[in-house]
Amino acid sequence: MNTTASEDRLAKLSWRERICYGLGDTGFNFFWVNISAFLLFFYTDVFGISAAVAGSMMTIVKVINAFTDAGLGAIADRTQTRFGKYRPFLIWGSVPLCFAAVMLYTTPNLGGQGKAIWAFATYLLMMTCYTLVSIPYSALSGVITANPNERDIINSARFVGGYLGGALVTWGTQKLVKILGGGNDILGWQLTMAFWGVLAVILFAFTFFNTRERVTAVANTQPRIMDDIKDLMSNVPWIAVFFLNLMVMILLTLRVSTAIYYFKYYVGKPDFTAHFLPMFMVAAVVGAFSAPFLLRVFEKKTLLLLLMLGTGLCSLAFYFVPPDGITYMVILQILIGFALGVKPPLTFSMLADTADYNEWKKGRRATAMTFAAGVFSQKLGSVLATVVITAVFTALGYQANQVQTAESLGGIVFLMSVIPAAFAFLSMIALVFYKLDRAAMEKIQSDLLARKTQV
Repeated sequence: MNTTASEDRLAKLSWRERICYGLGDTGFNFFWVNISAFLLFFYTDVFGISAAVAGSMMTIVKVINAFTDAGLGAIADRTQTRFGKYRPFLIWGSVPLCFAAVMLYTTPNLGGQGKAIWAFATYLLMMTCYTLVSIPYSALSGVITANPNERDIINSARFVGGYLGGALVTWGTQKLVKILGGGNDILGWQLTMAFWGVLAVILFAFTFFNTRERVTAVANTQPRIMDDIKDLMSNVPWIAVFFLNLMVMILLTLRVSTAIYYFKYYVGKPDFTAHFLPMFMVAAVVGAFSAPFLLRVFEKKTLLLLLMLGTGLCSLAFYFVPPDGITYMVILQILIGFALGVKPPLTFSMLADTADYNEWKKGRRATAMTFAAGVFSQKLGSVLATVVITAVFTALGYQANQVQTAESLGGIVFLMSVIPAAFAFLSMIALVFYKLDRAAMEKIQSDLLARKTQV
């Protein structure tokens, strides 16, 4: 009896299950990377609203999203089906997510106020549908297995898949816009998003049919939602991961969202963005793939400190690269991509560990809520980055499709270099408070397994 419980809870997964779990994040990045890399540009240079309006609208939606993330996380934790708690959401929410994404990149024939309302409504719909699928998907990594090594591997597979999806999006989106639109950018963006959305639906189905949920809570009673929230607020390792993810998402979104402006106005090679961003994604694939091997040498915390230090230094070096220094830009981009590629498999594995820690300490488990609040830190980071970008653009007089002033160009360079570097260094402070090393997690898993077998 004890052996069976141990083998199931601490299962070693097949490569089929690992890969099919990772393919889910490929699908999610068809949406997420599109939004991070292109949505602000779409709003200002295609849709036809100002950077200030776009930034304000996106901020409001992300504030609302804080409540939808927590609410949907609580719903997922309390869902009971024969397929598990979290897997069914990959089927239930995939088609609505695809529809919402197409609407997001649709440009109706409206006036300025009408466009702002449309942008708000479709962005809110898109982010709600994204949460409906992404939160349960993230929580799934915490219940496929409790084996720490396997968690590292499946999260590595997840982000290898995710970065491959991001590389496809950043390499192919602008090309698809031209091909599918036939010179009509408005139609091109709409059809391009439909293309990515349908592919994502197919990949979510692969994940659903090829994964299992093996880890269940020791206690049979479901705590109140407020208990879940109180547990998170007192979970110091979780708080550390929350702020780490927040800082990293700000710096990443700053660089990804600014890149298209950087090469259009500062470097004078707007088409190079289609090569520059995929370089980051390919380097990140290598980084994510390397994560399990690097963990054989370093503890998660030590490795993350080194990665954030390297990211900060490389970002800072960007400030000194002249407009014609393409080679230096590429080298620094690859180094940053590798470092930030290693990071997500570690932090999502750490989020699963904080859910185990909470169950061990409080006797309650809320995996989806743990991931929902953790994922919210990334969404909050992306919107704070957008606020920074739009504030800089507004203050320095950015004008779409015009020759930029020296002040505006300087702001764009700062957004690619100095400001992201500052957030990289700030992320290192959060890591000081994370204490769940290998020895601590071995004790936690041993104690939880003992409780499970007793029940």
